Amino acid sequence: MRPTTATDDNIFDFQAILHPGTVFEHPKDVVSHPDLSLSEMRAILASWASDASAIASCPALRAPEGLKAPVTIDEILEALCALDGGPRNPPGGKPMRLRPVDRAAA
Repeated sequence: MRPTTATDDNIFDFQAILHPGTVFEHPKDVVSHPDLSLSEMRAILASWASDASAIASCPALRAPEGLKAPVTIDEILEALCALDGGPRNPPGGKPMRLRPVDRAAA
């Protein structure tokens, strides 16, 4: 017979996704949390990075409800990159803009 109540490992606090500032103080706390799955970490960080958490006078800062101090969008993106496990800057470097060949040299 199947139990009618969910087990503890099937329950997730949606407060962390909707208002990450009330649960976590910094994006690195999300990445280092041992009980979160990779998809849960991504959802929390994506919620944190959304424009809904942006400060109107300084769009590069995010201050979700309940957070003590604002966090920069770069810190959130660094945490998302840490989840990928890859290099911060992809190999090959920044693409260069080539001059158009159809323009005649003067």
